[in-house]
Amino acid sequence: RDTEDLDGLFSGWDADKKKYDPETWLYKGAPSKDSGSEKAGHSDAGGGHGKDRGREAEDAGKFEADPTLEHPRCVFQVLKRHFSRYTPQMVERYCGVPKEVFLKTAEAFTSASGPEKTAAICYAVGWTQHSKGVQMIRAAAILQLLLGNIGRPGGGILALRGHASIQGSTDIPTLYDILPGYLPMPVFEADSHKLKDYIKKHKARTGLWANFDKYFISLLKAYYGEAANAENEFGFNWLPRVTGDHSHFGYWLEMAEGKMEGLFVMGQNPAVGAPNGRLERKALAKLKWLVVRDMVETETASFWYDSPETERGELSPDDLATEVFLFPAAGTAEKDGTFTNTQRLLQYRNQAVEPPGDARSETWFMYHLGRRLKEKAKNDTRPRNGGLNALTWNYSTRVEHAEPDVEEVLQEINGRSLPDGKLLEGFKALKNDGSTTCGCWIYSGVFPRPGENKANKREPKGYLGHGWGFAWPNDCRIIYNRASARPDGKPWSERKKLVWWDVEKKHWTGLDTPDFEKTTPPDAKENIHRGRGVEALGGAKPFILHPDGVGWLFVASGLKDGPLPTHYEALESPVSNPLYAQQTDPAADKKERPGNEYAASPADPRFPYVLTTYRLTEHHTAGGMSRTLSHLAELQPELFTEVSPELAAEAGLEHGDWATITTPRGIVEARVMVTRRMRAMWVDGRRIHHVGLPYHWGYRGLVTGDIANDLLSISEEPNVRIMEAKALVCNLTPGRRACGAAALTQLAANMKRTSVSTK
Repeated sequence: RDTEDLDGLFSGWDADKKKYDPETWLYKGAPSKDSGSEKAGHSDAGGGHGKDRGREAEDAGKFEADPTLEHPRCVFQVLKRHFSRYTPQMVERYCGVPKEVFLKTAEAFTSASGPEKTAAICYAVGWTQHSKGVQMIRAAAILQLLLGNIGRPGGGILALRGHASIQGSTDIPTLYDILPGYLPMPVFEADSHKLKDYIKKHKARTGLWANFDKYFISLLKAYYGEAANAENEFGFNWLPRVTGDHSHFGYWLEMAEGKMEGLFVMGQNPAVGAPNGRLERKALAKLKWLVVRDMVETETASFWYDSPETERGELSPDDLATEVFLFPAAGTAEKDGTFTNTQRLLQYRNQAVEPPGDARSETWFMYHLGRRLKEKAKNDTRPRNGGLNALTWNYSTRVEHAEPDVEEVLQEINGRSLPDGKLLEGFKALKNDGSTTCGCWIYSGVFPRPGENKANKREPKGYLGHGWGFAWPNDCRIIYNRASARPDGKPWSERKKLVWWDVEKKHWTGLDTPDFEKTTPPDAKENIHRGRGVEALGGAKPFILHPDGVGWLFVASGLKDGPLPTHYEALESPVSNPLYAQQTDPAADKKERPGNEYAASPADPRFPYVLTTYRLTEHHTAGGMSRTLSHLAELQPELFTEVSPELAAEAGLEHGDWATITTPRGIVEARVMVTRRMRAMWVDGRRIHHVGLPYHWGYRGLVTGDIANDLLSISEEPNVRIMEAKALVCNLTPGRRACGAAALTQLAANMKRTSVSTK
């Protein structure tokens, strides 16, 4: 049953466990599942990357279907019913967008979609950093699927990343719950300690995930080399297991409870960039040691002697036991490597200059740290050291500084055949018998032959840019490109044609690399006897990463907060949910505790305004790379808050003067910028004012200011565990905040107020 039936909840909600059992979301005819998300420990395993992908494949073709789209329980009719209340009038009343503006936007977008036209949706953290961020992007996916804007030139859903190679950091992940190429990290108790059981759970019968065992065993061979063999299950049990919420917020809260001894911080500055900075900085004081690698001394490195907490007497350098190690890091132009941007394009970056002094690349740091750890453990035969001792770590190094050869690392990622060591030309060459190695299957083909680093190629041909860099998978520039042709294989549009079926040659051809089986005719039906992967998909099934080959308007499994997007308010909101009694996403985790308090919701009179945070052109994320540069510091020297003229008049603020902003977590001061960029919204007859606050400032660098993210709460969206940074509530008063311990007194006094008086 739907949120329309259950007042904001989908069927399967367990109020005691605070999570869904997706059994009732399955398609009719699908066999009952033993969902991995219900097994012990699995609910802590972070995001929805690859979860429950295998069973749909086994069921492919067994579901009841209605090609006429008339059956009341077919997905299309379920979708129509679900969104029937989301009318232009509702948008105006409850979202604050005038009906005529909404209709103009909708008409512009839909008129740019069709056989002759395509439209793209580009989003950034304004969508992701919400307690229901994944479902917001899911709504965009539904829209683009319905309009035919996927797999075609000019279409798609594109994430505008906050800085370089965020795509690369998920492909070869800095995330705790996935391995390179989006292979799920084994979970303690939920995943068997037997390799065959783990593979059976995650392998599909059709689509690209039918080769899951080839990807995974080749990765283990890249990790452990000759030590990985069939007898020891290729070192499967050397891999660590996920035992809980090891996301940033999960381990930071454990740190605050004194459960962590040490931390490496590389390339980030959580003392400024993370939510509820006051809690996070105080948590650092519970560590025995902290390693920071950066180009400057960041606020994270200096928390122990120079921070708001030391100024206010909450922390004292004399009492802290945390030993801090600050290592100088090389900048982007001072090292070799690759970037992967939002359309999956790898581009190699050559070193331009040597780093100054003792600054080194992270490759150098991790290689030599690993080398020393292996040396220390080589004579220790305890089982816990088995994986470390088996780890392949024989990279070539330059004479000067012993810097590892990054191209050699890229070759390891590309993969080789064994025992000849020949570089692989793509992921289709991977085997499940231990005869291939591959550090990341989706990148295989980037370095197919000695001296041929495709990421470093600069010979573009055609408007898709083939010959410039390498796009995964298999240098396909537009993924799911089978959708660019009609079911019969002819282009939807001659003007926008991309790939098509060559009747005479009996294969697919075109301007892009087909990312599906090249010889499958467009009218071919699903056939498991043709093969075990993409070969088994029907000829009109573009979505190769789905075992059924189709786009999912309705997600029967894999998401933790529902099969369809639905409207929920932010965790802190000045208004009630107008559609349902369920105010917020029920599966979101507020992490509410002392030090991470929330305003009453909805409509806490102490915090009448909506606050949002954002970035500026002149600064970069937490500011370590921009507040230390004189020309950028001069362009944006002070933290400011943007308010509308109406809010300025209501709150007694003057342009250029100071204002104090408070939430239940923190208190900051900022210069006032009165601007018509910020506008009030009328929501259900109430005028809601907005406060804007960029978050680049801290207490180090050439220009300093209060930390905007101190105002945010630590919370977790249920699928990918991102925080809510784009919608919360605050109070805004004229004048500067108090200094020292008096700032905490001022914050406490504001929390005790029952209402807010305005001028």
